[in-house]
This record gives sequence, C-alpha cells and structure tokens, in this order.
Amino acid sequence: MFAIAGVTGHTGAVVAETLLAQGKPVRVIVRDAAKGAAWQARGAEVAVADLGDTAALTRALAGAAGAYLLVPPRLGSTDPLGENRAVVAALAAAVTSAKVPHVVLLSSVGAHVPSGTGPIQSVHHAEEALAATGAALTAVRASYFQENWGASLGMLDQGVLPTFLPAGLAVPMVATADIGRTAAAALIEGGHGRQAIELAGPREYSSADVAAALERVAGRPVRVMEAPLDAVVPTFTGFGISKPVAELYREMYEAIARGVVAPAPGGRAVRGTVTLDETLRKLLGK
Repeated sequence: MFAIAGVTGHTGAVVAETLLAQGKPVRVIVRDAAKGAAWQARGAEVAVADLGDTAALTRALAGAAGAYLLVPPRLGSTDPLGENRAVVAALAAAVTSAKVPHVVLLSSVGAHVPSGTGPIQSVHHAEEALAATGAALTAVRASYFQENWGASLGMLDQGVLPTFLPAGLAVPMVATADIGRTAAAALIEGGHGRQAIELAGPREYSSADVAAALERVAGRPVRVMEAPLDAVVPTFTGFGISKPVAELYREMYEAIARGVVAPAPGGRAVRGTVTLDETLRKLLGK
C-alpha cells in the first residue's frame, strides 16, 4: 500500500490517480475527512492527518510500502522557514515511528544548495531530515512549474507577459502532471538508498519562449515585460502574501538568474513529456 499526501493539490492528486489506475492499493492523507470521500469512492483508503501532527501522521503511514510526502507552501506565514522545519520534523518522526521503508519527496531543483535559494531551503532541509530517518529517499527535484505562469496571465488582454526572470534566460520547467507521474513511478520502482531525480520538461524555456507560446495559444501578440527584482516583494505582498515569504521568493528569483538554482551535477536526469504549449492551453481553457 502506498500513502499519498497532497491529494487536494496538483501533484499528489496525479500520484494517487496514477497508482489507482494501475490497480495499486492507495491510502490518501487528507486534513478533512470530507475531502477524502471522492477518493474513497474510487477505491482508496482515507487517513485524516495534518502533516504537522506526528501522531496522526504515524497512523496514516502505518503499513505503507512507500509514501509520497511534501512540505506545503505557507504563503501567509511570518516565519515560513521555521514553520516548515516544524513540519519536516513531524514528517521525519512519523516516517521513523511507522517504519516507512521508502519516501518519495516532492523537492525542487536547486535543493542540493543549503542556503540562498529562498523557499527551496525548506526542501533542502527536508531531504536531509528524511534521509537521516534510515528510510530510502527518492527526492523528485522538480524544476520551475509550468503552471506558475498562470499567475502572470492577468495582463494577457494587453498583450503583456510580466516576469521577474530575464527574458532570454532559458531554465528547466515541468508540468505538474509529469511530476505526479514521475513520483508514482518512483514509488512503484521502490527505494534504492538515497537518490535524487532532477526532473524537467521536454526542453528548457525562457520567458521569451513563454510569450511566443502564448501567441500561438491565444492567437495574439505577446511581449515580455521584465520587472526588476526590487518589485518582487511589493508585488507579492499586494496579492496578500506575507512579507517574509515574499522576501524568500525575491531571493529565489535572484538565485535562478545567477544560475544557483539549477540541476545538481550527478543527479538522475528525467524529462517529462508535457509541453509548455499544452500547459498554457489548459490554463487558458483552450
């Protein structure tokens, strides 16, 4: 049986769906029992647990051959790194108590770097803490989510794509469907000590590539509007994100531009199949 967290989000849902479609036994972990009803109707077990509750999470992981875990975003937190450390401590303690043999962790490109990477620091810490439990660990280091561009589509009617990334900088990007399918495959494959999967999409994309893809999908001219990094914090806080979280994202964008957030050398490179055009079509309802 595989225990899956994050099934109310994009990646966890794909992990659970993929496993169920292959006839694998699945136990979904939800905070609210009502959110597990649809999964139960599809044949999954349901466990109710907050990822920060060690006792409840231990019960949810009991008997699992493998578990898909993640550190949920805390966009309103005044101490995001500290709160994430508490969640990671609970995850690690539950994995140890439940004697889970294999953990697949949703991590991030750049997680091999211990500091200076903004919110990615939390998954660096998670990788270290979970590896220390003695469980086999497969860290799925996903690159920049293609779906992140959905937050930049508000000015599409004006033919503008705002971005904090340099227009010509090509970086790896991946769709959440590919993340979920890769994680499901890793669970089925089983653990082999500690390993990292450096996961990207079919190819690297720049902001200019995204604008060109939007032109194809939306059928209108689109130009890139580069915003300065100093605009990250006021922009994010304007959307209701806390200042400490916004400051971490500023650090992350700077680290991406400097090439610090990049696949680690020696990692297991895997490429997904979903193209940016496909993701943008879905985001725009095309």
